[in-house]
Amino acid sequence: MKTRTLKNDKVNIITLGCSKNMVDSEVLSGQLNANGIDVIHENRKLDHNIVVVNTCGFIDKAKEESVNTILEQVALKRKGKLDKVYVTGCLSERYRGDLQTEIPEVDAWFGTMELPLILKQFDADYKSELLGERLLSTPKHYAYLKISEGCNRTCSFCAIPLMRGGHVSKTTEEIVAEAKKLVRMGVKEIMLIAQELTYYGLDIYKKRALADLLKHLSDVEGLHWIRLHYAYPSKFPLEILDVMRERENICNYLDMPLQHISDNMLQAMKRQITRQEITDLIANVRDRVPGICIRTTLITGFPGETRDDVEDLKQFLTDTRLDRVGIFTYSHEENTSAYQLTDNIPAAEKEARAQEIMEVQQEISYEKNQEKIGNTYKVIVDKKEAGRYLARTEFDSVEVDNEVVIHSDKPLPIGDFVNVRIIKAFDYDLEGEII
Repeated sequence: MKTRTLKNDKVNIITLGCSKNMVDSEVLSGQLNANGIDVIHENRKLDHNIVVVNTCGFIDKAKEESVNTILEQVALKRKGKLDKVYVTGCLSERYRGDLQTEIPEVDAWFGTMELPLILKQFDADYKSELLGERLLSTPKHYAYLKISEGCNRTCSFCAIPLMRGGHVSKTTEEIVAEAKKLVRMGVKEIMLIAQELTYYGLDIYKKRALADLLKHLSDVEGLHWIRLHYAYPSKFPLEILDVMRERENICNYLDMPLQHISDNMLQAMKRQITRQEITDLIANVRDRVPGICIRTTLITGFPGETRDDVEDLKQFLTDTRLDRVGIFTYSHEENTSAYQLTDNIPAAEKEARAQEIMEVQQEISYEKNQEKIGNTYKVIVDKKEAGRYLARTEFDSVEVDNEVVIHSDKPLPIGDFVNVRIIKAFDYDLEGEII
């Protein structure tokens, strides 16, 4: 079928999966833009002629979403509404050979570390001098900042090392330079991301250097909030907590995926930590940074998980009262060491266990939020929606955590900080009034 011809190419980038993928898309768009190519994120006007789908291959649901998105774009190409469809990201890295055979209409497939090859499709050059230059897909007041690639851990359930390779840290100088560029673009909050933040620096500095990096970042003028995501609990570098406590612009917030709590599950998952060590670590974290918000993610339905393991997890949440919890159901990923185990828990049972565990956390979240009524917090205004403003405290990250609903007669500039008194509290959200 004959495709339409546009005078100038316009590229739409569709990003699926995690915030690390989002950063990759932003870097790609920055490079395309610097080469004079019109580029946009998640274009709803459909006035583009080229699409780049940045895929996720983490778990079954993510893979299904990625494949469906590719097929939707291929269908548009068949109808003559697109000239080219390119695919990159984790799914492409992991299953490129199979996908090329199954979806031949895609014009080219790229892995996770092949940005220069993608640019060649547009007769564009990779510009190394653009280090840190990105076209943000987030609102301009916050951004994600990736401090490393890949992972050296061998968690039995995880396919990330298969798609992203081993751990490679950026230099402190590169990261600080990128942070300064983001601030000049209007960013006030950065969320540090990596497959494992706490491993940062071991490969290039021969020591865990996250604490030193945080000191340098907290000195960046105009950077109001620094938030830590994806801190691995095993061999956790406690010195980062001292920096967090001492530096005002480092949020009292720690995202530390635990995945499970029963020792037999932790061992089967190859998490390199015990239940007692986790319990002691959480106590230590709270002791060093009073009032800190701890977020975690959990996995239920791992092969061999028993009812006792589920009850252990529920009791742990009841006893520990973590602030934020997300949960995944186990996905049986080929070429991981857990793939050798029998995936013996039905999908419906996995979902039921996840729901059961989250009901415990929902009650904890409600009780913790009720305790906030009458307190005043500094919040950042994220957006206006349905006549009300949505904001966040330092204890809440974007999209995954609580929001503070504000009704205000006077305009509140998006990205501004305001002080809010909490007047109502719900399971996962708060309502406040401007002070």
